[in-house]
Amino acid sequence: MKSITINGSKRESVGKKATKALRNAGQVPCVLYGGDAKPLHFATDEISFNNLVYTPDVHTVEIKLGDSEKFNAILQDIQFHPVTDAILHVDFYQISDDKPITMEIPIHTEGVARGVKNGGVLRYNLRRLKVRGLAQELPDYITADVSQLKIGQKLYVTAVQDEAYEIQHPDNTVICQVRTSRNIVALDEDDEDEVAADEVPSTETGDVAAVKEGEGN
Repeated sequence: MKSITINGSKRESVGKKATKALRNAGQVPCVLYGGDAKPLHFATDEISFNNLVYTPDVHTVEIKLGDSEKFNAILQDIQFHPVTDAILHVDFYQISDDKPITMEIPIHTEGVARGVKNGGVLRYNLRRLKVRGLAQELPDYITADVSQLKIGQKLYVTAVQDEAYEIQHPDNTVICQVRTSRNIVALDEDDEDEVAADEVPSTETGDVAAVKEGEGN
């Protein structure tokens, strides 16, 4: 997983007056949790978060405080101003090479679904998956192959399982599905039955098993 660097400085005072002064100076108060010691309070320029917050990608963070202190972390929580959307406060969680972490990883679909070629529409139920694993083994994104999905079929989280991480969703969680639309063109024989199947809840064992095993030919 990619990492970005944030440079900051330790906070001498964490009171409301000091916090307000920081924000007026364009700085964001932050807290680093998860280390062996007590939580570490620091501040950094708001511009430091441009490549961390305002992006669909996920990153780990290297926090540098002065010339000697460095911490590897992930973004845990962020608070925005309700009117201006300015960043008010950020929490980080310190990570290590031997302790698993939980993160939401974006999903990238691969291929064009058979059902889409026949006029169906690919609908997304999830854009990110919550997974747990070692930080150095988590991917930048999870690839979901949709090329074999016919009209009425769904792609479940079990189709993107990997040894590098543990998916934190039930096995029957749907990533995406191909639904009918008004623009359906002539179907091949295999897909004709799928149109009818789309009119009722898709709970048949055959449909679930087929997609889970990656079948669809």
